[in-house]
Amino acid sequence: MSEHEDIQVGEFPFVPKQERAQQKRNALLESGHALFISKGYEQTTAKEIAAHAGVATGTFYRYFSDKRQLLLSLLEDKLDRILPPEPSLASCNPEEVLTTTLEAHYKRLSELGLNRVLPELLLKDIELSEVIVTARRKVLNRIHLGLTQAQEKGLTWKDLDLETVSWAIMVLVENGYEKERQTGKKANYQNIAKVICRMIFPPETLERLGTNHTME
Repeated sequence: MSEHEDIQVGEFPFVPKQERAQQKRNALLESGHALFISKGYEQTTAKEIAAHAGVATGTFYRYFSDKRQLLLSLLEDKLDRILPPEPSLASCNPEEVLTTTLEAHYKRLSELGLNRVLPELLLKDIELSEVIVTARRKVLNRIHLGLTQAQEKGLTWKDLDLETVSWAIMVLVENGYEKERQTGKKANYQNIAKVICRMIFPPETLERLGTNHTME
């Protein structure tokens, strides 16, 4: 069961157990995924999803109450992969580690594509909006915890406002992908990582972390 089981998928009309029925359901999920990305959530209909999957419209409603239920089914196991990653601050060379983390995160977003659909749905779906807000808060809390631990070790700027910087990291990571999507230009992961690290660490700390193999 997904960590986000409160995503309010609702009760499915029918849960297949036989392999052939499971294949039809999976085909509908794949079809919905492809159409949501190419056309957008609002412009996609259940009839189109069924046709794209090569089944009758009635078959769609055998497995899903509506297109919302299908989309939420897609999101259930992928929500954590859409949310910003937690930066690894307790590591040697945090700038290099963060660069690699961001590159992997943006690659996942591009492959999944579902994050493009979310803004459409969140405006009208209060339940899903609350789930996203709760999930983002958990990520934010983990970022804040990492900053707190780094500060307790004397690694950060002494006057660092942990709450503000935590939010700034979230915004930078989320907007980095959106800028990449809108401009068509690949995000400079290293530049984003540099900005984040310079917000957190004084130059001498960054230099030390960049040359140390372990972090005491």
